[in-house]
Amino acid sequence: MLTIVTTPRPFHGHQAIIQRNAIQSWLALRPACEIILIGNDKGTATVAAEFGLQHRPDVDCSESGLPLMDSFLRIAQSSATFDIIAWLSADIILMADFLPAIQRITKPSFLIAGQRWDLDIQEEINFTEADWETQLRARLADSGKLHPPTSGDLLVFPRRLWHDIPPFVIGRCSHDNWLFYRARSLGVPVIDATQVVTIVHQNHDYPEDRDWDWKKPEAVKNPDYLKNLELAGGYSHMFTLQDATHVLTPRGLVKPALTMDCLRRYFDTLPVLSPRLAFWATCARRLLSFRSSVRAVMQRMRQFLSSDYRS
Repeated sequence: MLTIVTTPRPFHGHQAIIQRNAIQSWLALRPACEIILIGNDKGTATVAAEFGLQHRPDVDCSESGLPLMDSFLRIAQSSATFDIIAWLSADIILMADFLPAIQRITKPSFLIAGQRWDLDIQEEINFTEADWETQLRARLADSGKLHPPTSGDLLVFPRRLWHDIPPFVIGRCSHDNWLFYRARSLGVPVIDATQVVTIVHQNHDYPEDRDWDWKKPEAVKNPDYLKNLELAGGYSHMFTLQDATHVLTPRGLVKPALTMDCLRRYFDTLPVLSPRLAFWATCARRLLSFRSSVRAVMQRMRQFLSSDYRS
């Protein structure tokens, strides 16, 4: 049916708990999926043997010891048995709505992603309980937070989609945003499945320099962040789910709603995807900006003329 690939962090402390939770949720999917752990951090081989998973340890790494995306995807695409691959962060829990949503996509090529729900989980979940998913959904409703549409903790794509991938350092930003851009540049549909797939991210600690300001790269301490941004081609190639071409809803696959924000983003990215249309994109952006300015002036005039404003 589908191959799940991931590159775990060391299985130690809280990280071990949440990664074991994630893997057990994948094992609970039906029909059963192939699961491949790529990398050789502490505990990976042991966990793969414990759960009967495939293990591919020989991934190329950066000087800092983190896996490189070109090597990771090469191993993933050559090792997968099934034609569809799901690349997950190793702390992502999936539920029963995942596979039915993927099965609804009939396009020959695609990149599926979705916004994650951030949730504090400190303990190992008992996946032998029949209602574990019901309990987890209740916790999400009570204290889960929907993450902005900026990252790709879940990426689903056909096995032979990716070629000529830069050696991004996985886990140091930009690499998932570049894949959104790459798919769009290839004319591959980018599908936002947030409405129909529940992606649970178990909160954890990050490196000290993880929360860095994209607009102040000089303040970054870890060179892997800047290297990734350079490989991506700069901020103009930082695409997100806001650049999705389709939305998967309970009713099926539809185009995103045509809002002013959607139009602005479309014309912002048009010169990147179609350089020959850069001039017309600039004209359209200026027109939208002028329209917004006129709308703001009209709103102020209405406020001024209203009785509430005069009082």
